[in-house]
Amino acid sequence: MEAVPHSPAETGLTVETGLTVTSPEQMRELGLKLAKLLRAGDLVMLSGELGAGKTTLTRGLGEGLGVRGAVTSPTFVIARVHPSLGDGPPLVHVDAYRLGGGLDEMEDLDLDVSLSDSVIVVEWGEGKVEELTEDRLQVQIHRAVGDTTDEVRHVTLTGLGERWATADLSVLTA
Repeated sequence: MEAVPHSPAETGLTVETGLTVTSPEQMRELGLKLAKLLRAGDLVMLSGELGAGKTTLTRGLGEGLGVRGAVTSPTFVIARVHPSLGDGPPLVHVDAYRLGGGLDEMEDLDLDVSLSDSVIVVEWGEGKVEELTEDRLQVQIHRAVGDTTDEVRHVTLTGLGERWATADLSVLTA
């Protein structure tokens, strides 16, 4: 992984950093590093094209958090809960791709109940889960689209709210 040429920019209650990932293994490693920053009550929103690496990143998060069960895409079950194998928080992995509505449709998943005790990772959550909390980490993964075998991903992490205002996201680029 290499850091994107800009340094983390802090604006109000927002902190942002970017990096380049060149393989699925590096995406998983990014998840491992990110897991060290996460705690119960954190909401992580992942966005990016199909095949960008959202689930691979979440797999690394699960490994780093020390949760039970294989982290796979929850597309057909919408959400999976992975209990902690230790004293850390469980991981709730949500795929909101097939959900059309906003938070109303998400309420059936009781994410607001799980949020304080868990790390919640939502793929395709834009416009659907922002109302859960003002404090969230948005992870945007960009990749080349079309007929390509290019493994390069440009990842932008934006921490919003007081929780992330003082977070040192630069440790993810080390």
